[in-house]
Amino acid sequence: MAMRETSSGSARLQLNSRVWPVVTIVLLTVEILDPSAVWQALLVAFGGAWLVCYLWARSLKENLSLGRVMRFGWVQVGDKLEEELNLFNDGLFPATWLEVIDRSTIPGYSISRATGVDGMSETSWRTSGTCARRGVYKLGGTTILTGDPLGIYQLEIDQPESATLMVMPPVISLPSIKVAPGGWLGEGRPRPNASEKTASAATLRQYVPGDSLRLVHWPSTARHNELYIHLLEGAPAGDWWLALDLDRAVQAGLDEADSTTELGIILAASLADQGLRARRPVGLLVNSQSPAWMRPQPGEQRRWEILRTLATLDPGDTTLAHLLTSAGASFGHQSSLIVITPSTDSSWLQPLAGLMWRGITPTVILIDASSFGAATDTKSMDGVLTDMGIAHHIVTRDLLQAPEARPGETGQWDWRIMPTGKAVPMHRPSDMTWKKLR
Repeated sequence: MAMRETSSGSARLQLNSRVWPVVTIVLLTVEILDPSAVWQALLVAFGGAWLVCYLWARSLKENLSLGRVMRFGWVQVGDKLEEELNLFNDGLFPATWLEVIDRSTIPGYSISRATGVDGMSETSWRTSGTCARRGVYKLGGTTILTGDPLGIYQLEIDQPESATLMVMPPVISLPSIKVAPGGWLGEGRPRPNASEKTASAATLRQYVPGDSLRLVHWPSTARHNELYIHLLEGAPAGDWWLALDLDRAVQAGLDEADSTTELGIILAASLADQGLRARRPVGLLVNSQSPAWMRPQPGEQRRWEILRTLATLDPGDTTLAHLLTSAGASFGHQSSLIVITPSTDSSWLQPLAGLMWRGITPTVILIDASSFGAATDTKSMDGVLTDMGIAHHIVTRDLLQAPEARPGETGQWDWRIMPTGKAVPMHRPSDMTWKKLR
């Protein structure tokens, strides 16, 4: 027996065929005017069928119900959504035909089907689908269409119960993307258990444009013939500001799921995750249709706030140059500014240069719009950024095809980044219980 999780709703019974009542009234009139056994037999047959079908439909209206429960944690793009449906009939009359119509708005997902259920019985089935696109969607309501076997009456049961489902953008590992550290002391590694704020040399790494020359480790530089700097343990770690360019005029791609917009959102989600895992305060700026502005904060709560914001973004009409100019006063002197854009228009380089003079350290993630079919000169912008000494990385459409861009199967996964840079799933979400639509 399936678990009895049903939803209440409104039911509407309507006469679907006027032939039967018309014929019955005509036969009754003829029988009154010209009594005959033939008219009596036809009257009993047609009138009796009409009455039985009415009682049949009334029974279905009072005794038919549908239970709909779902199972998921929170959902990312690529995750599997699973539902169980239980159709109950507590009456004596069976539903010989029945159509379940789903009004969910999740792209590519529906529970609609044709079925039937005997009297005093139930039938159950499960459906599943993949969440293909980020966004906020409605799961439910449901409409049941049925009626008597002769089709004289049609019954429509509307169950409006629904749930709001937010599909988050995927978070992937970005081993080849390094963010230039902000702050006068370079990229620090905070020690949360230290009794006081100290700074001591912990290890070395290669120089990244934007690093302070005070941190150059000259013996290692001479030995490797490349600049190396100290990483300071206990040094102040600067804020990360993510500036995502969603100016509609510079986006490219065939559809929503295969576009520079989608790749930019995935990059922003992944970089936010990377920064927060490093215990850095992370903020977000987006020139979307509904602009987003979030001050840098550390912690798990900030992760979900950023992911929820990114899940609902659409391209807007504000340029990247205007975004950097208007938000410049928000950046602290020890901030790392990560600009994610497909734009090869040099107009946004001037406000970026002004921020560099103020001590802000930029890193540009340049999305190669030409890999999405746009006629852009990414190589030229690459050369300009190199001449300006700005750390930058070029990301192509290939990243959208990576398996990590469609993670998980049944909800939230916990990912561990291995030393090789590969993201490995560690466990499934703990909250995977069946939940009734409310």
